[in-house]
Amino acid sequence: MAPRMTTSVLKVVAALLADPAAERYGLQLMQATGLPSGTLYPILVRLERAGWVESRWEQTDPSADGRPNRRYYLLTADGAVAARREVAAMQQQMARVAVPGPKVEPA
Repeated sequence: MAPRMTTSVLKVVAALLADPAAERYGLQLMQATGLPSGTLYPILVRLERAGWVESRWEQTDPSADGRPNRRYYLLTADGAVAARREVAAMQQQMARVAVPGPKVEPA
């Protein structure tokens, strides 16, 4: 089932679509979207449950890197198609709202 398309979800999807083949970790996505972690991570969970995103834990030695392992997120092929469709639909909807109709003056 497709996730509900809120402004925040669209920001995350757009950030992932910027380079659909690139894996991103949470901090990168927070910087790209301007969303706090408390908003971003629940969205990523919903996108993963919907099959739009897959994630994996980084395979490094945290003590050697001096930081915790990162969890990387990547759009799935189906997710990229669905995300493009949703972004296009939202852009069309915004274009209809932003373009005023012809002005009709009373006779």
